[in-house]
Amino acid sequence: MLGAALLAVAGFAVTVPPQAQAAVGLHTSGGRILEANGQPFVMRGVNHPHVWFTGRTNSFADVKALGANTVRVVLGTGKRWGPSTDTADVIALCKQHRMICVLEVHDTTGYGEEGAAASLDEAVDYWITQKSALVGQENHVVINIGNEPIGNVNAAQWTDATANAIRKMRTNGFQHLLMVDGPNWGQDWQYVMRDNAQTILDADGRRNTVLSIHMYAVFNTASSIIDYLNRFQANNWPLVIGEFGWQFASNEVDHETILAEAQARGLGYLGWSWSGNTDPILDMATDFDPNRLTTWGQRIFNGPNGIKATAKEATIYSGTQPTSTTTTTTPPTTTTTTPGGGPTCTATYTVVNQWQGGFQGEVRVTAGTSAIRSWTVTWTHADGQAVTNAWNATVTSNGSTVTARNMSYNGNLAAGGSTTFGFTASSRGTNSTPTASCTVS
Repeated sequence: MLGAALLAVAGFAVTVPPQAQAAVGLHTSGGRILEANGQPFVMRGVNHPHVWFTGRTNSFADVKALGANTVRVVLGTGKRWGPSTDTADVIALCKQHRMICVLEVHDTTGYGEEGAAASLDEAVDYWITQKSALVGQENHVVINIGNEPIGNVNAAQWTDATANAIRKMRTNGFQHLLMVDGPNWGQDWQYVMRDNAQTILDADGRRNTVLSIHMYAVFNTASSIIDYLNRFQANNWPLVIGEFGWQFASNEVDHETILAEAQARGLGYLGWSWSGNTDPILDMATDFDPNRLTTWGQRIFNGPNGIKATAKEATIYSGTQPTSTTTTTTPPTTTTTTPGGGPTCTATYTVVNQWQGGFQGEVRVTAGTSAIRSWTVTWTHADGQAVTNAWNATVTSNGSTVTARNMSYNGNLAAGGSTTFGFTASSRGTNSTPTASCTVS
C-alpha cells in the first residue's frame, strides 16, 4: 500500500541495449504480460499484508473464492518487518489456490524520506537469501523488488537505484518477471518513473520487467488517471496498477475510473488491501472475514469491472498448458472509402496463437493517405468462434459478427499510421481467418 498509509493507517554516445534472453515463465511482450505459453495474463487481485498477519493463511483461499487470480503478498527483510523466511510456504499457498503470486519487500517503503527504510540494494540482498525457494517458480511468481522504494525526497535517485537493483537480480540468476514500483511513495507524481521508463526496461538484460504505479490521492480525477495510462500505452511500456484504494472522500482516488480504464486497456490491477489496516476504511474484509465484506470489498470484488466479472485464472493452473503456435499467413484486408473520397483505413486480422478450444487474435488498423480521428473494424466468424476478452478496443458481438471501435487514446492516426488491438476467443476446432473491414467513423 501507499506505505505511509498502512503505518499511519497502517560526449555523444549511443548505448545499444544487450539482446534480450529468452523469457522463462511469466514475461512481458508488446506491453503486456504473457504466460510461458504466450497466453495473455491480466492480474485481477488484492494485496495481503502477510508479514504482519502470518497466521492468516486462510486469506489465500478466501480471496481466491471471491474470484482473484493474483495476490500480492507483503514480506519483510528483517530490517523493519519480518524477516519473512516462509517464502516457500507462501508460494505453495498461492499455487494451492491457483493464483499468481506477486511477492514484495515492504521495508523499502519511502526510502530517502523514511529513515528506517531499506534500500533497493538491501531488498535484492533479501531476495538472494530466498533464491532457493524462488528458482523454478517462474510460471507462478512475480518478484516485486521493493514496495514504494523512494519517498518524496530526491525522487530522482529512483532511476539509478532501480536499474541497479534489476541488474543485480539478473546477475544473481533470477529469471522471473520483475515488478518495480514508482517513487513518491509509489505514486510517481513527479513523473520520474514515467519519464525514465525506457531506461529501466533497458536495464533488464532479459527484457522482463513490468512497471507498477500506485494510485491514491494523486490520482483523484479521471483526467489524471487517463493521461498517465496513455503515456505508457503509447510507448508499449508494460504497466500494472499495483495498488489503489477506495474513494472514501471526494479528494481521494477515483477508483471507478481506475477499474474502467484497466479493463478497457487490459491492464492488471491489485487493490489495497484485504484486511488488517490501521484505518479499517481501506479493508475489503472486516477482521479478515470474507462473509463481512466492506463497501470497498463489495465494490472491487462484485461491482462492474471488478474482480469477479473480469478475472481469468492463469492457464498454468488449467492442467492443459497449450503449446503456442504462430500463424504467419497474412489474411486479406478490406479498405472502405468514405463518400467523396474522404479518409480511409484498412484492417489486417492475424491469428497470433492458438490452442485446443481457443486462440489469440490481433488486428492492425492503418490509416490511408489522410489522417483519421476514429475507426470501426468489423468481421464475421464462420466457425462459431466467440471473443472472450479484448484490449485496446471496445469489442462487441452480435451473433457471429464482431465490431471493434477505437479507444479514446488510439483513434487518432496520422496518414499511414497504425495501431493494433488484440483479443482472445474460444473456437470449436476449425478457425478460419475472416476478412476484416475498416471504416472511418
